[in-house]
Amino acid sequence: MDKKFYLVREDVLPEAMRKVLQAKELLERKKVDSVAEAVQRVDVSRSVFYKYRDAVFPFQAVVKESIVTLFFHLEDRSGTLSKLLAVVAGAGCNVLTIHQTIPLQGRANVTLSISTSDMQEDIDDLLAKLRCLEFVEKVEIVGSGAY
Repeated sequence: MDKKFYLVREDVLPEAMRKVLQAKELLERKKVDSVAEAVQRVDVSRSVFYKYRDAVFPFQAVVKESIVTLFFHLEDRSGTLSKLLAVVAGAGCNVLTIHQTIPLQGRANVTLSISTSDMQEDIDDLLAKLRCLEFVEKVEIVGSGAY
């Protein structure tokens, strides 16, 4: 399933999401030492924090993000990683890290961290191209951040 992103005004966000953003800011600014302390300070449950922490971001953070970590579930075929990397490079991304598991039962997991600062297309377009590769069974964004 392709994920879409929306820009939403803060006052229409549910209170839980606003509190998760506050907790994330406390953690980022090192005002607290742990998630437990952050969620206690903003009065939100840890389960709510973990539910929304990777789904809600301040606008400024999204604009400046330049590292995206992608997870792939691939068929184990000769040349698949090379073809995958060619699509990523063709989009103008720089591969920062690659982690590949040992193939089991004809399948392997690959995690790529890529720099998108010179990317020449939208991340959603890149994901769509990657999903169209015949050996890609699954691709998803598992994280993002700035340098």
